[in-house]
Amino acid sequence: MSKCEQCIVREFSSLKALSKNELVHLSDCKTSHTIKKGEVIFEEGENVNGIFCIKDGVCKLTKLSPNGKDHIVKLVTKGELLGQRSMISEEPVNLSAVALEDMEVCFIPKSEVMSFFDKNNQFSMNVMKTICGDLKEADDHMVNLAQKTVKERLAETLLYLHDTFGKNEDNSLKVQLSRDELASMIGTATESCIRLLSDFKKLGLIELTGKKILLKDISKLKKLAE
Repeated sequence: MSKCEQCIVREFSSLKALSKNELVHLSDCKTSHTIKKGEVIFEEGENVNGIFCIKDGVCKLTKLSPNGKDHIVKLVTKGELLGQRSMISEEPVNLSAVALEDMEVCFIPKSEVMSFFDKNNQFSMNVMKTICGDLKEADDHMVNLAQKTVKERLAETLLYLHDTFGKNEDNSLKVQLSRDELASMIGTATESCIRLLSDFKKLGLIELTGKKILLKDISKLKKLAE
């Protein structure tokens, strides 16, 4: 089990403000977990009572809509923390987190995290900034859904997957989403998403091999996304 003070991913989150002594203390109270692809880290409405630090892998955060369909709110990758907002608001989690690939995560109990709030001002500020950033993203996403066409949103999402998570050796997008998941991210029906992907392929913007998506013309996708 790796020690928090030696773990590089802490540099990407609010935890970077913690001192060496605080990190040593954190190491003693956290628990490490391997989450398999498709497994649930936590479910909407659950009392998590702590935060999860993602050491490796990618998960999707989803919200159940009134019609019973899961809507993907965002994707989260290594170096990020899950559960900060519900810990501060003292409410059950508002979203579910499901692994899109095998993951390594560490769980830090709420009592430990809250003690850092009392003693470490920079840590508190970092957490607040992260939550403010999430709010800004949610605002932008809401405007996008209202003002952009589904075609523009698909182009934008493919670019986001490319820029944020990178490519495999065969140049396909590293994060492999099902057509359902992709449709959920852009806010459309699966059939529409499949049809649009086929249109993008005909236009020479992307290449499709099975579930894999390769971006062929990034500049044209950028123009389309704008």
